[in-house]
Amino acid sequence: MKFGIVGATGRVGQLLIKIIKEKNLELGSVIFEGKSELEFPRGCVVTNDMKTFLENCDVVIDFSAPIATQNLLQTAIENNLNKAMVIATTGFNDHQKNLLIKASETMPVLYATNMSLGIAVLNKVVEMVSKTLENFEIEIVEMHHRYKKDAPSGTALTLAEHCAKARGLDLDKVRVSGRDGIIGERSKDEIAVMALRGGDIVGRHTVGFYNDGEFLEFNHTATSRETFAQGAIKVALWLVKQPAGFYHINDALGL
Repeated sequence: MKFGIVGATGRVGQLLIKIIKEKNLELGSVIFEGKSELEFPRGCVVTNDMKTFLENCDVVIDFSAPIATQNLLQTAIENNLNKAMVIATTGFNDHQKNLLIKASETMPVLYATNMSLGIAVLNKVVEMVSKTLENFEIEIVEMHHRYKKDAPSGTALTLAEHCAKARGLDLDKVRVSGRDGIIGERSKDEIAVMALRGGDIVGRHTVGFYNDGEFLEFNHTATSRETFAQGAIKVALWLVKQPAGFYHINDALGL
């Protein structure tokens, strides 16, 4: 099985190359533009052409940017290059989200805003707590390094979606991502998702449930990006054996 990496020059992309080599797996192709001192394994196709990239791999792992993922999905669909795809890019618009669904009609597509086992479990936990503690107010805070381009993080939004789903709420209608000035009292169904940026923080997410007299908080902290790379390879090895469809990380982990 040949792996293909979109976003190979990024921090997670470089870790993927390292781990693939350490596990004696095969790197078939990478999307690459510009110059770099990175060394790719012998036999790996290094290209800036998405069709060539897809023709030389069996399963794609994508840690890139929304426009790159859009190009990946459109090229695969238009050329009937039905590859297993692990998508870990965040910050998609509605069109790009729809492309994920369309691609999954002819190929196995697994989309996760976070590839760590801990976050996968946390999503299930907060959904259960949100439903059980239905009168508690929900506040989510995420912290990332200064270079992260989208806010709130895809992981924070996914956590918020699980909380909203448990209460039968539409997250788009109840989400608050900033407070300033005389804004009035907090509404009952409001779910706040706040973003902090600074330094080299890999990722920290706190989901809090607050009520009069008590509160409950869940924290997840990523201390290394290798967590995400290892998780992506684990689910890729599972996904390549699956039929066409849209999958979540919980499917791959059996949660």
